[in-house]
Amino acid sequence: MKSLKYFIALAFFGCLVTSCESFLDTQPSDSLSPEFYYNTEKEMNSALAGVYDILGSQDIYGNSFFTTLNAASDLSYYRRSAITTGTQVLNYDAAATDIEKMWAALYDGINRANLLLANIDKPTMEDAKRNAIKGEAKFLRGYYYFLLVSNWGDVPLVLDAKVTLGNTNIARSPAKAVYTQVLKDMEEAEPLVMDITAIGYGGRVNKSAVRGILTRVNLYMAGMPLNEGIPRYTEALKWAKKVVEDPSAGHMLNPSYSDIFIRYAKDQYDIKESIWEVELWGNRIGNAYQEAGRVGNTNGIQCSDLAEGYAYGFIGATGTLYKLYNDVNDTRKDWAVGPYQYQGATATKVNWKVTDLYQRMCGKFRRPYEIIEKQKNFTPQNFPLLRYADVLLMYAEAEFAVNGPTDLAHEKLNLVRARAGAKQYTTLNLNKLTSATFLKAIQDERARELCFEGLRVNDLKRWGIYLTNLKAAADDITANAPALFKYSALAGNNAATRHLLYPIPLRERAVNTSLTQNLDW
Repeated sequence: MKSLKYFIALAFFGCLVTSCESFLDTQPSDSLSPEFYYNTEKEMNSALAGVYDILGSQDIYGNSFFTTLNAASDLSYYRRSAITTGTQVLNYDAAATDIEKMWAALYDGINRANLLLANIDKPTMEDAKRNAIKGEAKFLRGYYYFLLVSNWGDVPLVLDAKVTLGNTNIARSPAKAVYTQVLKDMEEAEPLVMDITAIGYGGRVNKSAVRGILTRVNLYMAGMPLNEGIPRYTEALKWAKKVVEDPSAGHMLNPSYSDIFIRYAKDQYDIKESIWEVELWGNRIGNAYQEAGRVGNTNGIQCSDLAEGYAYGFIGATGTLYKLYNDVNDTRKDWAVGPYQYQGATATKVNWKVTDLYQRMCGKFRRPYEIIEKQKNFTPQNFPLLRYADVLLMYAEAEFAVNGPTDLAHEKLNLVRARAGAKQYTTLNLNKLTSATFLKAIQDERARELCFEGLRVNDLKRWGIYLTNLKAAADDITANAPALFKYSALAGNNAATRHLLYPIPLRERAVNTSLTQNLDW
């Protein structure tokens, strides 16, 4: 069981819970009138848990975000030949259930944050504790809006606790205005939240997490569709430096790439590398709490042996990804991309042949390392939202955009490669990257390092190469994959301009007649 140090117990709204230690073990309801709630520090903490709770929803990082919603990329595909419709293969419409549920979950989180922030001054409590709760709620509201605007573009901007999408017709705000609010929420949160070393675990919003996500937000704004360029890259560079140069945080790379993910399975924290992660807990066996997720279950190496850890193997690795690991010494290849399959319904592993490039599965999240009783469909594994390696690569990208392929940009890129045992891009000879090759090197390194972590699709979109890369991966599959796996080109072949944004859910437009639809939906 996770021991999240500032909560020993949380309360349901109206029901005392005394048997659980996890920050997200409660399922708060916002059905009580605010006048009867938010009156004590304990109720405020419970309300904050409700804001966090959205992250682990099955409709976001508990499952959908790393399976159906991000399966279709140049690095991955949905590994079921019978699936020919759905977001997994880019053949869906505005009634798609997973898109509708993600939208609803995010606005639920925003509503919870709005209610908390509207009542933050009610209880008598220490200012430091009040400020920390306020900062975390502001950041989470900003993060939920970031997920909305980066996936849907223009969206309704609701900041008033008395207004909800369910009972009011609210028009979409321009993406620029939404991003501006995201920056405001996150920048106001930064001085309020605690240092990660003071917290001691990565499941709670901390100063490094805020700074790192602000780096990501500014990179998104620098690229497509806003294309704000150098001013945003400059801001991204500023925030990345704050993470890297903060001596109190002391961030550094875990020497072992595989150990990062083994720790997620074992419920072990590593705050130097894993800066922010989604808290998922338990196995849904013999308790009332529903905070387990499906990390390693839907996106693990397919396995029918329950003792080993049941996994469906829904997420396959493309040949494009496998071939990106072109350095024979790169230790990430055989961890990120599963090097074996299970034989029948046993725990016996059979290695893929060297020529088996198109049959392999995501290997990052492995269930054998779980330390509690294994349940077939739910796992306790946390999911990474921000790792230090990501910050270093964003630092290198922003430094390159502002100042060119400097020694500093090479240094940050090479730190990530060095951990993997891959060859360095030296700054002392002809191997130094040029302006024409540096961005491609960053793009490829992010693929090798961060594949299957829910970042690739939006990276491709902000770089303006989403359709190009998906089509190229599909062409490679069609030309080279075995006959039984040529279906994995389906998403790439279906990819079209309209897939640069999700459609506004059909149900939402039915209840909110002020909502317009995205292009071509």
